Amino acid sequence: MPIDPYILLLLGTVGLAALLPARDTAADVASGASTAAIAFLFFLYGARLSTREAMDGLRHWRLHVTVLACTFVVFPLLGLAARGLVPVLLTHPLYQGLLFLTLVPSTIQSSIAFTSIARGNVPAAICAGSFSSLAGIVITPLLAAALLGNSGGGFSADSLVKIVLQLLVPFVAGQLLRRWVGGFIARHKRIVGYVDRGSILLVVYTAFSEGMVQGIWHQVSAVRLAALLAVEAVLLAVMLLLTWYGAKALRFGRADRVAIQFAGSKKSLASGLPMASVLFGAHASLAVLPLMLFHQMQLMVCAVIAKRRSRDPEPVSGPAPAVASRISVGTGTRSD
Repeated sequence: MPIDPYILLLLGTVGLAALLPARDTAADVASGASTAAIAFLFFLYGARLSTREAMDGLRHWRLHVTVLACTFVVFPLLGLAARGLVPVLLTHPLYQGLLFLTLVPSTIQSSIAFTSIARGNVPAAICAGSFSSLAGIVITPLLAAALLGNSGGGFSADSLVKIVLQLLVPFVAGQLLRRWVGGFIARHKRIVGYVDRGSILLVVYTAFSEGMVQGIWHQVSAVRLAALLAVEAVLLAVMLLLTWYGAKALRFGRADRVAIQFAGSKKSLASGLPMASVLFGAHASLAVLPLMLFHQMQLMVCAVIAKRRSRDPEPVSGPAPAVASRISVGTGTRSD
């Protein structure tokens, strides 16, 4: 089962923040740099997303609606149900992070990769992940406002303004300027990938530095972390089962069911980390911890499932999965 190298970098960044947290003037500089990095990340997301390819996928609207419903309806309902685990298994801050995890959009790159390995409908996975990421820029903050309220680390109407200014405006700007900058980004994918992954590391360092200064890590024990992992394992298992058998009940073909399972059961680390930094401020470190753990768990479990699906003797229906040229729709961040 794979261990994402980027997760190791994230853990190293968390360790650096624990040993050398940014304080005073350094904290102000790191916070400003983090704000700029978040805006730049979403500018890149907007500049990368091909509007024409996304529109081409609209003809498969039933599949996309199913994935969106799993991501922004079923997941949040399960998150709300987990409220009964407080305080027996989870502390309130950890539960807030778990609930935020259920509000984050789906992944792009890993959904595509696993769908391709499992011989599923790759074009549908590309479009479903892209639609989810695009919708999440608006839906995730609105759901957070409704479900987390002021208990989410100071979440307020001001946070919605920050979301618009730091996430939505740069994204729209990227879409508007894609005609002129899209070619440059396509020619320098590796460099741009380093830039956006580095930006996320900066966001993580800033968030966990603030958490260390605030002393919130004294709230987490090894027993609580083990309980959180167990809860997330159940959450992932439920979503994998619901997406697979639910898609069967809706009479989707095998290839579409594969795409629905991998796109509908995942959560995006790349989108969630910047959003948490904006929404939770100094409390972002605990808010993103459940998401970081869930991200690695979903990679390991889905890698095993994808390999088993690849040996499925059932004939493949739907479009051929070999459409590597269209994977450029992705964010460029491998740990999405």
